[in-house]
Amino acid sequence: MRPAGTVATAALPAPGWFGRLFARTRRHAPLKAVGTTVYITAFFVAYFWLLENPRVPPTVMPLTALDRAVPFSTVWLPAYLSLWLYVSLPPAFIETRRALVGYGIAIGAVCVLGLGSFVLWPTAVPPHLVDLANTPEMALLQGIDATGNACPSMHVATALFSGLWLHRLLAEVGAPRALRLANLLWGVAIVYSTLAIKQHVAIDMLGGLVLGGLGAWGSLAWYGRLSR
Repeated sequence: MRPAGTVATAALPAPGWFGRLFARTRRHAPLKAVGTTVYITAFFVAYFWLLENPRVPPTVMPLTALDRAVPFSTVWLPAYLSLWLYVSLPPAFIETRRALVGYGIAIGAVCVLGLGSFVLWPTAVPPHLVDLANTPEMALLQGIDATGNACPSMHVATALFSGLWLHRLLAEVGAPRALRLANLLWGVAIVYSTLAIKQHVAIDMLGGLVLGGLGAWGSLAWYGRLSR
C-alpha cells in the first residue's frame, strides 16, 4: 500500500536512438562548438599558408587509369563541399569529455601529419584537367583552393576518419541500419567527389585513405578500451 500523500507515477520509456543521439549533442555543447570551430580555422590557416608558400616547387602527381576512367562532373561539387558538415558530426555525437579530448588529439594528429607531408614534399594536381572558362563554379573553387597540397588528400583522410567514427557512434545509440548505410554512402560520395571534380588524383586519394584509416583505427581502438 502506498503511503498517504504519494502519487503513483508511470515508468518513463527509455529514449529511442534519436533521443539518445540528441542527448549526446547537448553534453559539453559549448566545448564541442568552440573546439570544432578552432580546429577547422587552424587547419585552414595552415593549409592555405602552405598552399601559397611551398618550400620547393611542387611535384605534379601522375594520372592513372582510374583518373582517366572517372569523368569530370560538377554534379559532385556539393558532396565535395559537404565535408565540413560531415567532419563536425562525430564530435557532436561523442558523450564524454575524455572521449572528446581523445578524438581531438587523434584528428589533430591526422591533420598535422598531412600538413607536415606538404611541408616536406609539396605536391600538385596536373594542370588543365578542368576547363575553368566553362565551369565558373570550379573557377571560383580553384581561386580559393588551388590544386596544390595534393598528396595525401586531406579531404579523403578526414572524410574516412569521420565516417568510421560516425559508424561507431551511430551503432552505440542503436541507430537503424538505413542511417548507418546513409553515412557510408555520404562518406563514399565525398571521397569520389575529389576525383570527379579533379581536385585530386587517385594517388592522392590512396594516400588520404591510408592516413585517415590508420588514424581512425588507432583512435577507435583506444575508444573501445575507454568504453569498456
